[in-house]
Amino acid sequence: MTVHELLSTEDLAALRRKLQHEYDAFRSRGLTLDLTRGKPSPEQLEFSSDLLSLPEPGDFLGEGRTDTRNYGGLQGLAEARRLFSGLLGAPAGQIVVGNNSSLALMHDVIVFALLKGTAEGSAPWSKQGEIAFLCPVPGYDRHFKICEDYGIRMIPVPLLGSGPDMDAVERLASQDPSIKGMWCVPKYSNPTGDVYSNSVIERLAAMKTAAADFRLFWDNAYGVHHLTGERLEIANILERCAHYGNANRPFVFASTSKITLAGAGLALFAASEDNVRWLLARLTPRTIGPDKINQLRHVRFLKNHAGILRLMEKHRGSIAPKFQRVLDVLDSRLSGRPEVRWSRPKGGYFLTLDVPEGCARKVVALARQAGLALTPAGATHPHGHDPEDRTIRIAPTFPDPASVTLAAEGVAVCVLLASAEREAERRTGSPAATA
Repeated sequence: MTVHELLSTEDLAALRRKLQHEYDAFRSRGLTLDLTRGKPSPEQLEFSSDLLSLPEPGDFLGEGRTDTRNYGGLQGLAEARRLFSGLLGAPAGQIVVGNNSSLALMHDVIVFALLKGTAEGSAPWSKQGEIAFLCPVPGYDRHFKICEDYGIRMIPVPLLGSGPDMDAVERLASQDPSIKGMWCVPKYSNPTGDVYSNSVIERLAAMKTAAADFRLFWDNAYGVHHLTGERLEIANILERCAHYGNANRPFVFASTSKITLAGAGLALFAASEDNVRWLLARLTPRTIGPDKINQLRHVRFLKNHAGILRLMEKHRGSIAPKFQRVLDVLDSRLSGRPEVRWSRPKGGYFLTLDVPEGCARKVVALARQAGLALTPAGATHPHGHDPEDRTIRIAPTFPDPASVTLAAEGVAVCVLLASAEREAERRTGSPAATA
């Protein structure tokens, strides 16, 4: 039973009037606040401002006297691949370093598989009939958009706190040969903050699949993006898959977009030796080589894995207090309401707020009218359809701390008002009039 169901009709009406007054006061402030995307703040970008003066004049030779100003080096500089070996959990020979966006790499890898097949020499996915992907939900809208654009059927499976529902994943993957892949954000998942347990990773590595060319799209976007002093580690998917004879199963992706400069980062790919050869063969007609000057710049700036971790401590100091401000407001305004819950991530760039069923779109609409932009309700599910209309993604990293607090207060008011209006509608069977 919800809190509002315990109220008399008269008390519910009085509560709605009170909440409407509070909402109107918030709206009258004429604020413009944005919690839509997980962008680094200007302060975070300043942490890497020295990149803009690197490499220094005359410093353009990489290892082996590689002239980074010229063509070539499709796999990326050897020193850049070594730099990210710890982040990716792979030796340098099994890493490819590309330009800027890991999302672009994910997109291209799917297109290559659709048009050319995989390293097993299988037929192109596009010639095998309908193709499907398993999609843990809540999930990342841009993963879903790639599937949607290329007509890949998406099969939602629930996230359970320590990863996806593996009973469902194993049953579906073992029975349906059209299922060619699965999206995974294994550490500090977007948007819930889930961290895949070792047992979940073990089952993903060992499970039987009906498709011999099944792939895990392992988007480790937040591998070093901790929000607490506890640096959580997860099992190495490349090693575990190889252990079970499924070395080609994982495609591991990451980037420096939320480590250094989001607009000038490096995209990272790690996989089996067969998969690396496959990707490089697909990239050969596409490009003569990546931006090696930017790779050298990152090597000079970050230096080693310890340098990456030191930089990420600065990021934690900037964004962890913003997450705490959101949690403080939600704890203050929404605690004790069993129909409302929110995540408490230990890393990453997002948290989720689950509101009463049927209320997410109403909350987002109320917020928009009050000058507060939230990610569209439903964006956390394939095709933008959340069947329960409950989940809202909150991205607190970009605004300044004071704005984050204001935005969280606005979200809380919108949740309370939408929930009270839903209960009024339930009682009357018609849309609630403005209180």
